[in-house]
Amino acid sequence: MTEETAEKKEAQETKRVVHTYPLIRHSDMAEEMRVEAMELCVTACEKFSSNNEVAAKMIKETMDKKFGASWHVVVGEGFGFEITHEVKNLLYMFFAGTMAICLWKCS
Repeated sequence: MTEETAEKKEAQETKRVVHTYPLIRHSDMAEEMRVEAMELCVTACEKFSSNNEVAAKMIKETMDKKFGASWHVVVGEGFGFEITHEVKNLLYMFFAGTMAICLWKCS
């Protein structure tokens, strides 16, 4: 294999896929709630793209008003989680490539 071919192969392997649309990884919400929550997360992340804390606060407060209290939100990159949640009240999604949003309700 020539040096040029090896460089091309390496460049192809390190290429990252960046999604420009919301990608739902897991959700057990009803369809209507999931669509509203996803649109809210996209709006908050676009509006506060440089401040994840404010985006999470906006999502939480809006979900508390629409669907009752005790919603929790994590917005960021490179985090893991293990949570306890109410059935039919979990959304885990990615937006704009590596931005992850975890939204859940617990009593």
